[in-house]
Amino acid sequence: MRVAVFTETFLPKIDGIVTVVCLMLDSLARRGIESVIVAADQGIARYANTEVIGVPGFPCPPYPELKLGIPTLRSYRQVKAFKPDLMHYIHPTLIGTGGLVMGKRLKVPLLTSFHIDLVKTAQFLGYGYMGPLLWWYMRRNFNVADYSLAPSKAMQTLMVENGIRNVGLWRRGVDIEKFDPAFRSAEMRDRLSDGHPDEPILLYVGRLSPEKQIEQLKSVLDQVPGVRLAIVGDGPHRAALEAHFAGTPTQFLGYMTGTPLSEAYASADIFTFTSASETFGLVVVEAMAAGLPVVASRVGGVMDVVQPGVNGYSFTIDDIPGLIEGVRQIVATPGARERMGRAGRAFAETQTWPSIMDEMIDCCYMPLLEGKRPTI
Repeated sequence: MRVAVFTETFLPKIDGIVTVVCLMLDSLARRGIESVIVAADQGIARYANTEVIGVPGFPCPPYPELKLGIPTLRSYRQVKAFKPDLMHYIHPTLIGTGGLVMGKRLKVPLLTSFHIDLVKTAQFLGYGYMGPLLWWYMRRNFNVADYSLAPSKAMQTLMVENGIRNVGLWRRGVDIEKFDPAFRSAEMRDRLSDGHPDEPILLYVGRLSPEKQIEQLKSVLDQVPGVRLAIVGDGPHRAALEAHFAGTPTQFLGYMTGTPLSEAYASADIFTFTSASETFGLVVVEAMAAGLPVVASRVGGVMDVVQPGVNGYSFTIDDIPGLIEGVRQIVATPGARERMGRAGRAFAETQTWPSIMDEMIDCCYMPLLEGKRPTI
């Protein structure tokens, strides 16, 4: 089997979408499936066994680190020369839209997957009035494909309600070796807490952008005595957040990858997630794998993975009292952090990436190649 993948975002950018794409490419290689990936040209010619077909790109004004691109006749010829058996589009928007035209011309099965709620993102950027137009555009693109995949049950429902047909569920997993309580580190805990390792440490990992609503965590610092906050990640909202949290026990640690990221997860006490827009929220399951209880807003896949009182608590978007109460319950209840952390780890161990990627290949790719309806 030969698969051509089209994505709007790829390395060197670091985010949840890129993580999933790289894991997918790794899984295809493990199964002996050849692949190419079409992405904005950022000087990367190859990822592991996969050739990168770069298309001319330009910076996205709200997020300069994100490059947008449009496929060209040259990239079409490169994809055609690869002779794909199937084409997979990671939330087709610009590169993917051109790729769908290519796919129709090449007459191969087409698969789209949903990765970002563009409507919610537009709302937080002040373009909420564009919601109907964005749904029309997404519906048009996704319905060109033979099948589409949602990352969570909530997004699956949203897609169907907005007219996208033939929607299956591509669950999200976690690398339980990379995210493991064994990475707990006294040195990292000291760093997260700014030299106060005996105090409860709240952790946020992810992009620093308005829709993540990280400002809401200041209320937790004000209302729950003794807790500290560590923020791992970067983005366009960082300067505003640093000003907002000035004078509070908050540490900004920037981007982390590899072992430092594994240690950061395992060395905190509670993972807090206040996002108002999420298709799944990979970081939530990563935190569980690292042995942390989670207090998260009910977005994306949070409702699929957080069991209230078992491995954490969830709250309605913007319910700051609910957020505060979730953290307070864990901090104030003897043994709750450890008990919930063990439950989160046990759940994460059932959500490994190899099994989830194999499910996508066997239950989606293979039926499409055989002209059948996928079974996920």
